This record gives sequence, structure tokens and C-alpha cells, in this order.
Amino acid sequence: MKLNKYYDDLKDSYLFHTVAVKTAEYAKTHPDKKIIKLGIGDVTRPLPAACVEAMKAACDEQLTVAGFKGYGPYEGFDFLREAIADYYAERGVSVAAHEIFVSDGAKSDIGNILDLFDRDNTVLVPDPVYPVYVDTNVMCGRKVLYARADEKNGFLPMPDEAVSADLIYICSPNNPTGAAYTKEALKEWVKYAKEHNALILYDAAYEAFVTDPALSRSIFEIDGGRDCSIEFCSFSKNAGFTGVRCGYCVLPDELVINGKKLSDMWLRRQSTRYNGAPYIIQRGAAAVFSKEGQAQAAENLAYYKKNAQTIGKCLDGLGIYYTGGVNSPYIWLKCPDNMGSWEFFDLLLNECQVVGTPGEGFGECGKGFFRLTSFNTHENTAEAAERITRRFAK
Repeated sequence: MKLNKYYDDLKDSYLFHTVAVKTAEYAKTHPDKKIIKLGIGDVTRPLPAACVEAMKAACDEQLTVAGFKGYGPYEGFDFLREAIADYYAERGVSVAAHEIFVSDGAKSDIGNILDLFDRDNTVLVPDPVYPVYVDTNVMCGRKVLYARADEKNGFLPMPDEAVSADLIYICSPNNPTGAAYTKEALKEWVKYAKEHNALILYDAAYEAFVTDPALSRSIFEIDGGRDCSIEFCSFSKNAGFTGVRCGYCVLPDELVINGKKLSDMWLRRQSTRYNGAPYIIQRGAAAVFSKEGQAQAAENLAYYKKNAQTIGKCLDGLGIYYTGGVNSPYIWLKCPDNMGSWEFFDLLLNECQVVGTPGEGFGECGKGFFRLTSFNTHENTAEAAERITRRFAK
């Protein structure tokens, strides 16, 4: 028997697992210390009430012969796909319901979509980057190139004509840096993709945090975006579905490569290897787009945005450089006193009992940087900011 040799090229441990282990070890030896976690991007606010009520009603349906649901459509129930299409339309973006495919989350889709593409394709990812983009390609032996993101370009790299790639990952607002591309900048990426016959894999998981009209919430807002992009979206951050699990991706009809329609290939893949998101969960997801659901989700988003402002105010007062925190739930800061990322992690944990994520875990360009999230409570976020201020105030 032979194993997948490309697993040898992976790092020994997934970044967030390493952070969790180090945090647990500290907690075990310091049971009297209150640890405040601003590390992983998990939410803390309850689900919108409209979503819970919709899921309760869907559960009750399962008690009746008429309401019972077994296997559902592989691409998702029409009621949810149509609600998503309407959500796009409200923002002036044309997406048809049949172009939308519902799943158990954007993370799954981002990895599974690679089944459509040959191993010989070259991949371009930003550095620093969400580790899933890299690891899922390394697992199948695909060549990965990096677009350097740093202070000079505001952690928003632009196309390099000297670089040729087949698959291009763009996350905006970005995880981990919180930086977001303007519509004008995305036009350049769309132009580059079309000139190089490349495909953009656009992660829009944090689009709901965008309030600046100069920024894009969908790659399909850009002329030509439908010709060269697949968009991935999630209910995790806009509606708190991190544990409930639901997301979707959009494959426009225009995506035809070598005579094959990518949406047909994706449906073939999903129908073979996936049985669809549960009906009950999809009812809850559809309620996100109701009038009540939108209002309740907006309240939670505002809550997290206030946390981001608290962290930003803390860093401003300390004169620490950072990106994000305005149109994003992530704050990407430069480690003070020229500390390394893991050095700063240990200091924050041991001296402030605050947990974040070391930047170098996201790539070479993340060295010397650190990610904090805005997903804790107001009280804990304010306390964490106070602890950091006390420690680093001049």
C-alpha cells in the first residue's frame, strides 16, 4: 500500500491546532488565570432568533408525513438558492439561482473545488494567507506560488505580469490581514486572470463586514468577473453558523473551459461525493435573508465591529501599526519591539493572558505580525485591550 506522499510536504500541525494546544497547556499550569481568546475566528453571539425559529419549525415538519424530508437536492433547496439570488440582486449583482450551490461551509467548498482541476495547474496565493488555500493544494501535489503582501502594498498584492498562474486565490476582506481590495484594484485582477486564462477563487466569507462603497462585496460586481471567477460565501460570520455549518458557492454559466461547463462538473462531483446540507439547516440559512433575520444579523455584526474599534483604539494609543478592523473582523498588527510572531504570542499569553494568532503561521510575510479577532464579548475585548495597554504603554 502507498500513502499520499504529498502529506509529507505539509507542516506538522494545522496552525490553529498548535495555538489551541499551547493555550491549553498554559491554562492547565495556571488554573487561577483568566485567559481571553482573541485567536480563532469563531463567533460568540447567539444565532439570529429568526434562524432558530425557522429551524424549530423545520424540525416540527419532520414529525409529519407531508413535511418529512429525506435526501435533498445535491445543489441545495430552491427556497435557499432563490433567497441567495435575491440577496445578490438587492446589491445590484446578477446571479441566477441555478448558479448557486449550497454546502456545509465555504471551507469545504474551497478544498473540494480542486477536484475539478488537474494537478499540473499552478496556484497563486497571497502571503500571508489562510492556511487552507495552501494545504489543500499541497495535499494533491500542486505547485504553489506566493504574491508578497506586506506593509509596502498595504497587504494587498497586485498582479505581476512576470508571474503566470492558473488558479488565483483572493480573499477580500482578507483573512488574516483584514485588508480589503477596492473595486478598482479587483478590476486589475480580473484583467490579469482573463489575459492569463486563469480562474479566480474568490473567498467572500467576510463580505457582510464591508461598509465602504469603494470596496467590493462580490467579485461579480466587477465587469468580467463572471467570466473568470468562482465565489465562495459563508453563513458563519454574518449569521454565526460556525457550528451549524452552511455556505454556498457561485459558478456562473460563463465558466466554460475546454468545452466543459464548470457548474456541470461541480454538480457531478457533489452528487457523487456529497449528499447536501441538511434541510433543517437550509431553512435556518434562508431565514437569514428575511427582514427579521437581516436585522438580527446586522445587530451581531455591529457588536463585533464595536469590538474591532476597541482593539483599534488600543493599538492607536500605543502607536502600533495595523491593518483591518474597519471592514473586517480581523486586526493584523505589527509586533512591538521587533518581536517575532511566536515570541509575541508567548508574551501575550504569559503576561497578559490574551490569546491571538502568530502571523508567521499564515506565511513567510507574516513574520513579525499578529492577528487578533473581534469575536469575543464586549467585556472580554475591553479587558484584553486594557491588559495590552498596561503592558506596552510607554
